[in-house]
Amino acid sequence: MSSLFETYQAGGLNLRNRVVMAPMTRSRAPDDIPNEMGALYYRQRASAGLIISEGTPISREGQGYLFNPGIFGPEQIAGWAKATRAVHERGGTFFAQIWHVGRVSHTSIQIAGKAPVGPSEAPGGKAFGYDDNGRPNMLSASKPRALDTAEVKRIVADFRQGALNAAEAGFDGVEIHAANGYLFEQFLNPGVNDRTDQYGGSRENRCRLVMEVVDECVAALGAHRVGIRLSPHGTLFNMPEYEDNGETYLHLAREIEKRGLAYIHLHDQGGQGMPPLPMDYLRTFRQTYGGNLLLAGNLTQDSAEQMVAEGLIDLPVFGRVYTSNPDLVERMENGWPLADYDPSTFYGGDARGYVDFPTYPEEQARKAREAMIAENQS
Repeated sequence: MSSLFETYQAGGLNLRNRVVMAPMTRSRAPDDIPNEMGALYYRQRASAGLIISEGTPISREGQGYLFNPGIFGPEQIAGWAKATRAVHERGGTFFAQIWHVGRVSHTSIQIAGKAPVGPSEAPGGKAFGYDDNGRPNMLSASKPRALDTAEVKRIVADFRQGALNAAEAGFDGVEIHAANGYLFEQFLNPGVNDRTDQYGGSRENRCRLVMEVVDECVAALGAHRVGIRLSPHGTLFNMPEYEDNGETYLHLAREIEKRGLAYIHLHDQGGQGMPPLPMDYLRTFRQTYGGNLLLAGNLTQDSAEQMVAEGLIDLPVFGRVYTSNPDLVERMENGWPLADYDPSTFYGGDARGYVDFPTYPEEQARKAREAMIAENQS
């Protein structure tokens, strides 16, 4: 049997298999509150060893996309509780990805039309907000306002509260979203971060915000209930490459390993049209970090099995194929074909392309019924 389908127990994780469902924004939450349809979506996919929720903002300030379920209000906590119960009823493990987009937002989303915030006033990225006609649309992110030092401390506290809110909602843990051009990566990148306080300049200073949030979440929940997502050499949302990039993330790997987190989740942006994560760098990262290592980025079953067998990663993370294959684990384990995903339904909309994809046995039963009806009518 493939190692993907064996139980996995290490570093605080106790999973039924090694298959991880990636965090994926789906923009299906009216008023930014998780609902019953979202709970059904996660329930359908609960045979995964680990589900990581779509990014859930820890504050209104941290939101960059409409219809995105947050984790900062009581109705949101209650809404997420429906999803965690649904996953746990099927024996699944569920982490919340807690998130602040930083500069990747728009004034139409922010309270009272305020500017988004970031380490500096450097703009960049796309947000899903309201256009000049009041219609939801993809828009260039608004020019951000640079956070002052006291405000950075407040964001650290917001993440701690977000972790506590996630625990109240029934999540098994949290994943700190420090990848893909959002707030933490903006602080890490000297091409965006021009600060002169303790959060800018040196490698250690640029990593300070990440590590302060890690420490606060660990203090709130315990290290075994905290993971983090990183994207070394990532260039999404106008993030410039920089000379110190690789070493910055190796520094983070060493500091995170000291704290015994549940895992590091690397995102290879090659599947999104960006330069891919170099394999040599992945090997170096693996040699540097001895904890549970997850990797997402256009993986197939074959490539995932090979990386696990080589010891490059511990847990492979699957994204887009999970949108159209709620029973992805069973399909891969049994050699059943995968259903094609529909990019037109990835973001926004209703049940179509969200909770209406059947399992393979359900699809086969439907075809058998149709064939019987056709035969009886002939």
